[in-house]
Amino acid sequence: MNTDIRELVSLSSRILGGADQGDFIWGHASARDPEGRGAWIKASGWGLQEVTPDRVHLVDREGAVVEGEGRRHLEYPIHTEIYAARPDVGGVVHTHSPHAVALAAAGQELVPVSHAANFFVPPSVPRFTLTADLIFTQQLGVALAETLGGARAVFLVNHGIVAVGPDLQSATVAAILLERAAEQQLVTLGYGGVPAWSAPEESLAKRERIYNETAISNVWDYLVRQLK
Repeated sequence: MNTDIRELVSLSSRILGGADQGDFIWGHASARDPEGRGAWIKASGWGLQEVTPDRVHLVDREGAVVEGEGRRHLEYPIHTEIYAARPDVGGVVHTHSPHAVALAAAGQELVPVSHAANFFVPPSVPRFTLTADLIFTQQLGVALAETLGGARAVFLVNHGIVAVGPDLQSATVAAILLERAAEQQLVTLGYGGVPAWSAPEESLAKRERIYNETAISNVWDYLVRQLK
């Protein structure tokens, strides 16, 4: 199982890096440990596109490296505290995706001007504004998890994003969709005029048709194929 979960975190990391969500050596994806011991996450010092299974280790809620090697990321509480608060979450992604950062910093709410945004809206994507610094303490991790609530993603204003899912595959797709939605909204706003977007009932219907469980699984498979 450990070999498989390390491979999964490695695949997610490299997919995110290939989707231009990398920020030098920062950003990370994790999978919940099946035995409840913490989060499987890449070691610090590596870029997303450099992550191989041997560069993935298990970090517990106190920040100890339980299995594997390498220095842990300072922001491990993003992952461990969300897992503690959300038993339905099996995968967490934190990146500094550029358009999502810009949209949140501009004070804009994400609206469904595109298919991608319908994955999240409605309801509104929550905004974490307690700090724009790193989430490096358990207290900040708890506060972030509270802001996330039951949502699929949260904007860390002036910092980045967090996306979650029942597994790491779906959390990875969510992170990519959030960045795409933010980019499409910013492009729309750049044209001026009055943007149009789907009404809530249409957004929910589109979400079920476009982003059902089978479709998300197929998107993950597509992203894996692109790595090869």
